[in-house]
Amino acid sequence: MAATVRWGILATGKIAHTFARDLALVPDTEIVAVGSRRVEAARAFSEEHTRGTATAHGSYEDLVADPSVDVVYIATPHSLHLENARIAFEAGKHVLCEKPLTLTTADAEELFALAGRHGLFAMEAMWMACHPVIRVLRDRIRAGDFGSPRSLRAELGFRVDAPPSDRMFDPELGGGALLDMGVYPLTFAHLMLGEAEQLTAQAGLAPTGIDLDVAISGRYPGGAVAALTASMSSWSSRSAAIATDRGRVEIPFGFHHPRYATFTEHSARGPGHPQRIEGTEPVIGQGYGNEIAHVNDCVRNGLLESPYVPHAQTLTLMRQLDGLREQIGVRYAADA
Repeated sequence: MAATVRWGILATGKIAHTFARDLALVPDTEIVAVGSRRVEAARAFSEEHTRGTATAHGSYEDLVADPSVDVVYIATPHSLHLENARIAFEAGKHVLCEKPLTLTTADAEELFALAGRHGLFAMEAMWMACHPVIRVLRDRIRAGDFGSPRSLRAELGFRVDAPPSDRMFDPELGGGALLDMGVYPLTFAHLMLGEAEQLTAQAGLAPTGIDLDVAISGRYPGGAVAALTASMSSWSSRSAAIATDRGRVEIPFGFHHPRYATFTEHSARGPGHPQRIEGTEPVIGQGYGNEIAHVNDCVRNGLLESPYVPHAQTLTLMRQLDGLREQIGVRYAADA
């Protein structure tokens, strides 16, 4: 592969724009093609992010068939991910697919199986797991640098002021707080504590049947516990904290893409001075840039899956999401 990794953007919604802005900051990386169901939207995206140099396609099929594309970034609603990935793999393209990877574990297994059969790289776009601060924090927590973790709290919520027809409220498109927001606290707990031994959920549902608010309690290896929340109807602190037998780790607003974390050691004399925890490399843009650079490295080195977001981890989280949805009574057509 040439030194420059060439990306195709499949769908031009809000998340794709954020992704493209960070991609522009990653060396030896460029957007060479954009695909939308409306060619006008693809052209506007190309003009905004590449000054029109990226080829605009009026269909996803034409995008994945573009011979200049090395990697396809899929930014469609969850329910379309499997089919979008299928056509990309059949066209010989590597795939980075937005989270959650699919609506169900069975679909995620099929997506990874398709990638394997075609010998192509596939990764869920869990950018948090590629973030420099999160990676350092995970390694130091697991190494016991801050003591033994006993409890974890993580919350992600904000009001979604959109009409009932919006994809966030549409069960046909995989709407709901759990899949859009809850996947972050769940993944954070998994990265810091290991695979959950038990998860229990309560939720408030919208008239359309999707979850507006969800609270999850979890038990993790070594007896650690977690309290995780996600909301589409209220403004949470969007922070996280881990209490250990030696002190407290705190991740401020935007815990899933932090600029830093702190550890405050406690003793009989009270709390000590907070120690700042930072990454070993710069955060690129909002943090999507680090994910993009990681995918580039994986593709250049011929890897079929990411060491930061391995297939087994994605499937573990998908099984958790399936089980939690069953508990709170949220079902999608894909469940059948």
